[in-house]
Amino acid sequence: MSRSTVCLTCDFDAVSPWLHLFDGQESPTKLSRGLFGVDYGTPRLLELFDQHDIEATWFVPGHTIASFPDACEAVWSRGHDIQHHGWTHRPLSSYETEAEERSDIERGIESIETLTGRRPIGFRSPSWDFSPRTLSILRDLGFEWDSSQMGADFHPYRLRTGWEAPLDQPFDRGEPTDIVELPVSWQRDDFPPFAYRRGQGFVTERSVFDQWLTQFEWMHEHIDDGVFVLTIHPQVSGQSHRLTNLDQLLESLKEFSNVDFRTLSSVAAEFVDN
Repeated sequence: MSRSTVCLTCDFDAVSPWLHLFDGQESPTKLSRGLFGVDYGTPRLLELFDQHDIEATWFVPGHTIASFPDACEAVWSRGHDIQHHGWTHRPLSSYETEAEERSDIERGIESIETLTGRRPIGFRSPSWDFSPRTLSILRDLGFEWDSSQMGADFHPYRLRTGWEAPLDQPFDRGEPTDIVELPVSWQRDDFPPFAYRRGQGFVTERSVFDQWLTQFEWMHEHIDDGVFVLTIHPQVSGQSHRLTNLDQLLESLKEFSNVDFRTLSSVAAEFVDN
């Protein structure tokens, strides 16, 4: 019988996304949401992962490492994998030149090297946003895998270069590269349903966790060696009531037969070996 893999991923954005949202208007209240993720959400999630003996993949912007080194060190010292998530969570397509985009990514690499002593091999773009230049930059900088795109739901695959999408001609997929994609989904992310933003309210909390479990159940039943990537944020899922629901979800997932909890790096390495 094939096994199912669950990959818990945490986007430790802290205050960085609030520096770019809402037309650049600085707001102490918005920034305080990121501070909650640092001071309360992250310690709570670390404790929950310890209780379940789960190693998660944390995507950490360089801005978070520079601003909150103790919190980032706590993540690293508790045995979790830390990978790249930009410098200040700025969408990569907002850079006007390749040099500016490359500089952002290189600065994030330096931050992670300072914290962990090793170079990141995995990348998750801020807001899951690629520019037409991003893949080429990632290849040049030696990244081995990405977790930002949505060309599959439960299967790793290889990102492609040289694709073309003309309005008056058929789509051309291009050629596969050596970078493995571990796909994400807005349907398996806590930010869209739970993080209040202008013009966007809340959903029934329990229904989202039920939806995540339903998605996993379908994968477990229908997909051989499926990979279930769940994205959470300390400032969102670190809230008390969501911790309870997340705890219950993890307990439910562990009740299935032939289920492993793994980091994205280990899944990507196995995909390459096979």
